[in-house]
Amino acid sequence: MKKVYSDAASALAGLLQDGMTIMAGGFGLCGIPEVLIDAVRDSGVKNLTVVSNNAGIDAVGLGVLLDTRQIKKMVSSYVGENKTFALQYLAGELEIEFNPQGTLAERIRAGGAGIPAFYTKTGVGTLVADGKELREFNGETYVMEHGIVADLALVHAWKGDTEGNLVYRKTARNFNPMMATAAKVTVAEVEHLVQAGEIDGDHVITPGIFVQRIIHAPNVQKRIEQRTTRSRQTA
Repeated sequence: MKKVYSDAASALAGLLQDGMTIMAGGFGLCGIPEVLIDAVRDSGVKNLTVVSNNAGIDAVGLGVLLDTRQIKKMVSSYVGENKTFALQYLAGELEIEFNPQGTLAERIRAGGAGIPAFYTKTGVGTLVADGKELREFNGETYVMEHGIVADLALVHAWKGDTEGNLVYRKTARNFNPMMATAAKVTVAEVEHLVQAGEIDGDHVITPGIFVQRIIHAPNVQKRIEQRTTRSRQTA
């Protein structure tokens, strides 16, 4: 089966529909599937539920889908860098399902592993646990969280082969591998595309069986979410 597509629009053709749930990998602006996100924007699909650790920043990453008001609901952990996100939420125009970061990661991993629900101590006694089942284990209270399975996962990898085997690099590994397993269809953008067999099997992080479509994105911009510097000391 051919997995490599010429561009993001063709890779997403036939997959997008109003009201669907999309996972978008990355952490901050590191390892986000920016090329694929831009193609989602260009498609005009709307009323999306998006599962992502954060929502990018204004006009970058998922921020472009907030600008066009294509997102109806965010399932996230941290959203503090996006002013558009805050304004839409405070105006009642955007739904938010907040998750502790580890809980969000585990919900996604559980979805990919076929685990419908699990119990965790994180969030007990807070708003996170409101309306959820609580249960005692060994004298401690736990809250039940559900695994997440999306209609579509968009991931970014440092290297991939034509069979969909993926390798991530450093911080870009956050959320991408889990999301690649937790959707009905996974589309990956890769910086370095090689032929099948050119990646050492011991280096593969996401096996190609989880990836249905791939695009080559060799010139992605490596953005810095918050530039922090200090004055150079004089000699």
